[in-house]
Amino acid sequence: MKILTAEQMRAVDQLTTANYNMPSLLLMENAAARTVEAIEKKFGAMDGRRALVICGKGNNGGDGAAVARLLTVKGAAVDVLLLGRVDEARGDARSNFEVIRALAVSSAHARFVEIESLEQLRSAATRNRPDIVIDAIFGTGLARPAAGWFADTIELINSLGEGVPVVAVDVPSGVASDAAELIGPAVRAHLTVTFTAPKIANILPPACEASGELVVGHIGSPDELIAACGSQLNLVEEKDVDVWLQASRRSSQANKGDAGKVLVVAGSRGKTGAACMVGEAALRAGAGLVTIATPESSQPVVAARVIAECMTEPLAETTLGAVSREAAERAIELATARDVVAMGPGLGASEETTRAFVRSMVVQRERPMVLDADALNALVPWAENVAGSRAQPLILTPHPGEMARLTGKTISDILHNRVEAAREFATLHGVILILKGSRTLIAAPDGEVYVNPTGNPGMATGGTGDVLTGIIAGLLAQKRDEPLAATIAAVYLHGLAGDLAAARLGTRAMIATDIITHLGEAFIRVGGKAERFQAGINQST
Repeated sequence: MKILTAEQMRAVDQLTTANYNMPSLLLMENAAARTVEAIEKKFGAMDGRRALVICGKGNNGGDGAAVARLLTVKGAAVDVLLLGRVDEARGDARSNFEVIRALAVSSAHARFVEIESLEQLRSAATRNRPDIVIDAIFGTGLARPAAGWFADTIELINSLGEGVPVVAVDVPSGVASDAAELIGPAVRAHLTVTFTAPKIANILPPACEASGELVVGHIGSPDELIAACGSQLNLVEEKDVDVWLQASRRSSQANKGDAGKVLVVAGSRGKTGAACMVGEAALRAGAGLVTIATPESSQPVVAARVIAECMTEPLAETTLGAVSREAAERAIELATARDVVAMGPGLGASEETTRAFVRSMVVQRERPMVLDADALNALVPWAENVAGSRAQPLILTPHPGEMARLTGKTISDILHNRVEAAREFATLHGVILILKGSRTLIAAPDGEVYVNPTGNPGMATGGTGDVLTGIIAGLLAQKRDEPLAATIAAVYLHGLAGDLAAARLGTRAMIATDIITHLGEAFIRVGGKAERFQAGINQST
């Protein structure tokens, strides 16, 4: 699903009206209808309940006025407060204000007040205690912080929302729709109904936290207009992952070789757990065979603690128990007999010999390679001869600190420009780059960036990145012709398994291996009956 800027959204609306003869007033009516549908789906029928609708003078306020009229039809008592006067409004918004004003004259269930001061607003807003508050002050056009009595109005809505649900129309007021950061005071909504496509502030943190639950309401704009609007930012949906899962299903005649072979190059003295988690995650992701290559003194430790289905191989090591330069020849030999290589977790990159090993593996690779943790650190500074390709893609999985080292920027620079930082590196070096964090990003070599919606704060614990590396390698080994789609699916399922673990254990108690434990349930949740059948579970259950 495309994520749009305010300008792109305006263009889609205008072209819908111009090219498809759909009146803009009808688009506003459809927006109101989608909002009321979302309200009743989440909060129940509105018959007999009271709503407070606070409107600005622009189109967002016009949406709010149409929402108010539809709520009265549903049997709700509605107080509509317009921040300004009807004769100051224009176009479709004014039409809807005039309709709700006339309705208020003839109906005991509607009240319409033109507000011209903060004192008047406070009095009108608190006259009747609402069961729900509708925020329709600012839409996607806001570009500067709300100030003056608009800021006070936002504060008032938030104070009402302490015990009453707040629903934002399109974006919470005070939020700049094109910004991931909050630019000033903003409404804290429990539910936001945005139209046609999500906006940047609806999706990217920390601004997205103001939206609460997000619902995308389709109001009549054709999909082809959205696809052609120029956006290179996308929201990953469950249906995207399901398509990949169906395409990568095993045939009834499949053997373990058909399911893909993964080589994990990971671990060092004292860091054997990382290697085990990568290997186990790759197997749970569906890889047919997984081999963990690790320094020779770590190999018996890994073999003793990893699940029985993982194989192990020793590699030459340094005196400190890290993989050495001399291990490259053997590791490359092992890699040529596998379909995918996952390298980095727990490997250690402080010694120059280990760094040389990693660079040699990457430059001489003949297989797709997933790089994480110490493998990434070993490639700083990034060399000109290190690049991904269609035949041997490179998939990088940095967290913000590793991304800062790869780019030579500060962590603050990365956090404040996540989309741009990920896109720039991916396009410059031809790699698939996963920038981990809240709403993890997947940047492709062609400049497209995908935002993953799954995951939770409980995943901020050691080892979750190792698990992700294994899941990516495991999925990619099963269907090697679509590395980007496999990566997107892996990130989504990794986060979903984390969400399932958090639902059972809470975010405080969950650990990285809980994600592996819940991975099978994540597959079934997305893949449905096909995954149940493949798992040997009766489809009738």
